[in-house]
Amino acid sequence: MRGAGGTSGGLGQFFIGLIMMCGGFYLLLNAITVSSSFGMGMRLYGFSAMGGNYSVTSGMVMIPFMFGVGIIFYNSKNPIGWLLALGSITGLIFGVISSIRFSFRTMTSFDLIVILVLAMGGLGLFLRSLKKIDAAIPAK
Repeated sequence: MRGAGGTSGGLGQFFIGLIMMCGGFYLLLNAITVSSSFGMGMRLYGFSAMGGNYSVTSGMVMIPFMFGVGIIFYNSKNPIGWLLALGSITGLIFGVISSIRFSFRTMTSFDLIVILVLAMGGLGLFLRSLKKIDAAIPAK
């Protein structure tokens, strides 16, 4: 009988490693808090010119988007309309992604050690079960 992944590795190691790895990574991702301060008045980009500091807010990005959509509805083959619309949406997406903050919730060191042992130990068992066991080397 073949083992996990068609190799001679152990099927038990495969499933135990898979369960440990899934549990550990679930607990790790569950411990991360994601927050954002995105809003229509939020500063997306800033630049300095002629001695002044200027900001581009997320609401300002919608102005070229509206013109782009209008041009697309008037003439769908106009590349300027597509450039305005797609460029604005791209800028808005990058602005949203750059405003995201990740933080780790408060936990004890024991909790963190258990999570990391489950995740990395499970990954190690999982990968070891996919490796071919050499029959020439006797098991000790």
